[in-house]
Amino acid sequence: MSKAINKSMSSAMSESITDNTNHFSISHIFINWRAYYDITKPKVVALLVLTALVGMSLSVPGGLPWQLLFPAMLGIALLSSAAAAINHIVDEKIDTIMGRTHNRPLPEGRITVINAIVFAISIALLGFIILYALVNPLTAFLTLAGLVGYSFIYTMYLKRATPQNITIGGLAGAIPPLLGWTAMTNEVAPNALLLVLIIFTWTPPHFWALAIHRKDDYAKVNIPMLPVTHGVSFTKTQILLYTVLLFVVCLLPYLVGMSNWLYLLGACSLNLIFFGYAWQLKFHAKEGTAMATFKFSIVHLMLLFIILLVDHYWLPMT
Repeated sequence: MSKAINKSMSSAMSESITDNTNHFSISHIFINWRAYYDITKPKVVALLVLTALVGMSLSVPGGLPWQLLFPAMLGIALLSSAAAAINHIVDEKIDTIMGRTHNRPLPEGRITVINAIVFAISIALLGFIILYALVNPLTAFLTLAGLVGYSFIYTMYLKRATPQNITIGGLAGAIPPLLGWTAMTNEVAPNALLLVLIIFTWTPPHFWALAIHRKDDYAKVNIPMLPVTHGVSFTKTQILLYTVLLFVVCLLPYLVGMSNWLYLLGACSLNLIFFGYAWQLKFHAKEGTAMATFKFSIVHLMLLFIILLVDHYWLPMT
């Protein structure tokens, strides 16, 4: 953690502790539940939990044991939510300046930094205990490693240090399928890592499209996103090349016998569309093309993993 972040968090903690009207309590959460809900990035967490569920499903034949399914999903969701909350805490100052994030709960003062810190620590501890006690220690520690990777290594260091921040830091956000797999099997398997590789390859073109759209915001707060440091044209080329690489990586589940023809058809269709968006962004971009590419990338990953799930359960019965 940088000195500036330490100073900011220490200052906020001191102010909040002396302010009796803003003390942390369970009643405070209920009264301001929407603000706490928002700092967990619920839509992002939902997508992460979906990919974890697919990892669980593909790891074993037949149905999933509810004794592992529910605590695994809850624990992964809680630790992912804690990581998102820490991201809000660390980025409070730059969120205040950036147009995309200035209306988040912390910049608007809907909750204090100290309350957000206590909340994040609380749900992180709860999630870890659930995974450790009711699932297995391997999943608990891997999920905790994902939190550390995203909240501390990426958000506090890589995001501010290198234009390859999202390429390196994307690994933390790519591990949920592995977490789902280990929750059911208590072991790390090659097929689980293959699912991780898909999300890892998907992350740069997904995020760089948003970074192009918000280039001026990132430049204003001195965050070295690729469009800021290397220009928009170079970033568009990288997005296009990554969609080609993603196409190849997405074929691997079929090629290794992990999935069937339904997944192959869906993966090819989705990746062709993603490539089409990237091609338009590179050669025929309009004002909203970058944001449209970003939005489709979310749909791409969601549908890809849903098709994996349907392929796994439906085709063996036909």
